[in-house]
Amino acid sequence: MAGNSGGGGGESFPPPFRAAVTALSEARLRPEVRISPLPAPRRLAPYAFALEAAVTEPDDAGTELADGRFVLLHDPEGQDSWQGTFRVVTLGRAELEPEMAQDPLLPEVTWSWLTGALEAREAGYAEPSGTVTRSSSTFFGGLGEQDPQEVLEIRASWTPAGGEAAPDAAAHLSAWSEMLCQCAGLPPESGDGGSVVQLPQRRGPQ
Repeated sequence: MAGNSGGGGGESFPPPFRAAVTALSEARLRPEVRISPLPAPRRLAPYAFALEAAVTEPDDAGTELADGRFVLLHDPEGQDSWQGTFRVVTLGRAELEPEMAQDPLLPEVTWSWLTGALEAREAGYAEPSGTVTRSSSTFFGGLGEQDPQEVLEIRASWTPAGGEAAPDAAAHLSAWSEMLCQCAGLPPESGDGGSVVQLPQRRGPQ
């Protein structure tokens, strides 16, 4: 898996960061998830590695259901707000069906998809924070023929367990991508759905 990192050439990366980035290439992802590299942010930490993800319709010719970004940050000196030397920062977005968008439990359920996926993969974490946002768009003028659009967005960050050692980055990426699949309306993977709440499934293209 290729990617872009801050902090100079790969040979100068601290060993824990290099090990964590290498582990990302070993993440077990669902076949509906496509991962590709992104330019890493340069102001959040001395070292960063960024990926973008897209979730596509199963057995389909590439219809995109959700997308997002996964960024692994590393500061060997640590940061007070992180309570550690690594931090995961993520963004996920998915278009919703109207009945799903109106569900009053949507924010809590969406957050539980993330924490549940992390726990299912034993990806220890601390200092979690984030927002779940629902937005509606109505189109006018030249766009007036388009149907109203409901969008779910989840921004989340957390400190992966591991202290100063490299975290199990593969487990964290796998958990986040599973959450993104559930935002897209896909059922949880076998073995991950024991206590996971499911909202109404997305309808296929009309």
